[in-house]
Amino acid sequence: MLMKEYRICMPLTVEEYRIGQLYMISKHSHEQSDRGEGVEVVQNEPYEDPNHGNGQLTEKRVYLNRQLPSWARAVVPKIFYVTEKAWNYYPYTITEYTCSFLPKFSIHIETKYEDNKGSNDSIFDKEAKDLEREVCFIDIASDEIPERYYKESEDPKYFKSQKTGRGQLKEGWRETHQPIMCSYKLVTVKFEVWGLQTRVEQFVHKVVRDILLIGHRQAFAWVDEWYDMTMDDVREYEKNMHEKTNIKVCNQHSSAVDEIESHAKART
Repeated sequence: MLMKEYRICMPLTVEEYRIGQLYMISKHSHEQSDRGEGVEVVQNEPYEDPNHGNGQLTEKRVYLNRQLPSWARAVVPKIFYVTEKAWNYYPYTITEYTCSFLPKFSIHIETKYEDNKGSNDSIFDKEAKDLEREVCFIDIASDEIPERYYKESEDPKYFKSQKTGRGQLKEGWRETHQPIMCSYKLVTVKFEVWGLQTRVEQFVHKVVRDILLIGHRQAFAWVDEWYDMTMDDVREYEKNMHEKTNIKVCNQHSSAVDEIESHAKART
C-alpha cells in the first residue's frame, strides 16, 4: 500500500468549484474518449448516506489499454477497463477504482475542499491521523504536465478569465491570491502482487498526480464556460455529455465487456 496526500489550490471558492468540477469532469471525459477508449457512464443518480447525507452516486467504466505502459499491456486483455465508483457529498467525496481482471488492485481517494491555501495539516486526522504519508502540493500554474496534454489556452500562466478577471497566475500566486481554495486528496493505492507492488503503486501515483494537475488546470481554464451555470444547469450539461460520451465509447465494447466479465468469473 502506498498513500499520499495531494493538495491542489485553485483561484476559486469552494462553492464555485462545485460547479466547475462537475463541468470539467464531463467535458474532459468526452474529449478523452475516442477510438473505443475513454469513459462510459454506467450510473449517475442521487444517493443518501446515513452519515454524510444527500449526495450523488456515479459509476463509470474507464477504458485505457492504449494509455498503459508496455509492460502492463503485456499482461492485460486487449479491451481493459477500470471501474470507478464515486460518492459525492460535496465538499466531501469518496472515489474508488477497482478492476475485475486485477482483484488485488485498488485506488481509494477521499477528498475534502476548504477555502484556504492548503494550510490545514489536520484535515484528515479522522481518516488517517497515524498513517504515514507524503504530502504533495500541486501547483496548477508552475508544475509541468505531460507534453501531449499541454495547451497554451489551458495554461494558467497565460489564461485570463473574461468573466472573473482572474488568471495569468505568477510564481507564488497561492500566497496572495483571493479567492483561493484547496482540494485535499488522500490517495491510497494497493497492488498486492509480489515483485510488482512497488513498481505499480509508484506508477499509479504518477498517473494520478498528472490527472489531478490536468483536471484542475482545465477546471480553471474553462471557468468562463461554466461560471454562470446553476447546479441544475451543470447537471443537465453533465447528462447530455454522458450520453454523447457513451455513444463514442460503448458501441465498440458491449461484446468485449461480456467477454472480460466471463473471464474474471472463470478466474474466481
